[in-house]
Amino acid sequence: MVEWKTSDTLVDYDTAVAFMEHRVQQIHNGTADELIWLLEHPPLYTAGTSARPEDLTDPDRFPVYQSARGGQYTYHGPGQRVVYVMLDLNKRGKDVRAFVKSLEDWVIAALAEFNVKGEIREGRVGVWVRRDDKPLTITGAKPEDKVAAIGIRLRKWVSFHGISINVDPDLDHFGGIVPCGISEHGVTSLVGLGLPVTLGDVDVALRTSFDAVIG
Repeated sequence: MVEWKTSDTLVDYDTAVAFMEHRVQQIHNGTADELIWLLEHPPLYTAGTSARPEDLTDPDRFPVYQSARGGQYTYHGPGQRVVYVMLDLNKRGKDVRAFVKSLEDWVIAALAEFNVKGEIREGRVGVWVRRDDKPLTITGAKPEDKVAAIGIRLRKWVSFHGISINVDPDLDHFGGIVPCGISEHGVTSLVGLGLPVTLGDVDVALRTSFDAVIG
């Protein structure tokens, strides 16, 4: 049984990590249910285990947190739906790649609820959208923007950290980092794609698609 928790106010990053670590131990011990936690953070940058110092281009802009999740630098802030995923892979198959793919498929299915085609790219973490409304790149290819990031950690085969989907954040805030170490592509949001979507709308889509994709 998976519990769903939604926080309506901004959650401090260290507070969120401490909560996740405690809940992961409880899940492992069998004293608490699996949990999907929907929240927003105040503006901040996090550095994953593969973060490169040169990708933090404006270190004084927002607080920077070292994170034990996989991946590089990412931004969190108001208007972005952060989805912390505490699921027990002991019961779901101990296959990290399959689990990450299921998270990607989950995001793609949620985006499809708004007629947005999210796609995965080899060598690029996260979920991307093609921008037919923008000029071709210098290589003649269609430009692509990142709309969602994925970064997890496992402890005793229980996951934490998870997903962030750009609903309507201040996209200028991404300017202090090279998001996920990728400089040749941009970042967008659902509102930036012209969709009048709210966090609540995204939450409903996530809940519906979770049952269909992950269960």
